Amino acid sequence: MIPAVILAAGACFATREDVRLLQTQLQQYQAQSAQSDSVRKAQLDRVIEQLGLVGDSLGDLGTRLTKFQGDVEGSVYSMGQQLIQIQELTGQSQRRLQELRAGLEVQRGTFTQQPAQGTPGQPVGTTPSVASGVDSGRTVVATTPPATTAAATPGGGAGTPGPNELYQLALDQLRRGSTGAARSALTDLLKQYPNADVASDAQFYVADSYDREGNTAAADSVYQLVVQRYPSSERAPTALYKHGLTLVTAGKVQAARAALQQVVSKYPRSDEAVLAKDRLRTLK
Repeated sequence: MIPAVILAAGACFATREDVRLLQTQLQQYQAQSAQSDSVRKAQLDRVIEQLGLVGDSLGDLGTRLTKFQGDVEGSVYSMGQQLIQIQELTGQSQRRLQELRAGLEVQRGTFTQQPAQGTPGQPVGTTPSVASGVDSGRTVVATTPPATTAAATPGGGAGTPGPNELYQLALDQLRRGSTGAARSALTDLLKQYPNADVASDAQFYVADSYDREGNTAAADSVYQLVVQRYPSSERAPTALYKHGLTLVTAGKVQAARAALQQVVSKYPRSDEAVLAKDRLRTLK
């Protein structure tokens, strides 16, 4: 009986030791866990702090990017305005140059109409030819009038308006809204001076005169003539683009796409090429 009691008591004593050991281990584990938690908390605090710094940097970067975009948009707008001014000045210079050229042609025509001043008793437009000889000690002088010369204006007789003068007159008529008179002057220009520098412009404005009258068919046919006769002129891409738009309006999608694609391929550096690309994206 006594040994059994001793064994039971020993068993109880061993269990208490185990509990104390477990408690000690648990306390050690808790201490280590608390220490690890402290380390992790410190690390987490540093990460949060770094994230805050990154957020501040991103916010500052976003502000700078917004300001940069605003500056770029302002610069692009300013460049656009300057480009418009340059185009306006270029157009004014071209118009002024055209007016000067037309004025020179007018002055030249006026000059050719002025009568030449001849010597008394000599027909106007003649030049004396002198021949001398000796007859019994006297000098004999004889004058023989050569054939009379007459000045003529290229493309017509004296006083005929030159190509620049006709072109300027036509543009003035267009600005006044007199499309018929303008077209008549442009047609005369093309008949009398088919190889003039302003021939392509004249052909283009013939089409434009029809366009202003609402005669789309006639305008389109003449725009095609501009492309056919003057493919290297500055008016060709504009005329071809207008032809493409006419086809779009008529519902001829395939033909319109082909015409607009020609603008892009033949005149890639023109403003009309950019417009044609945009139109092709929306063309269905």
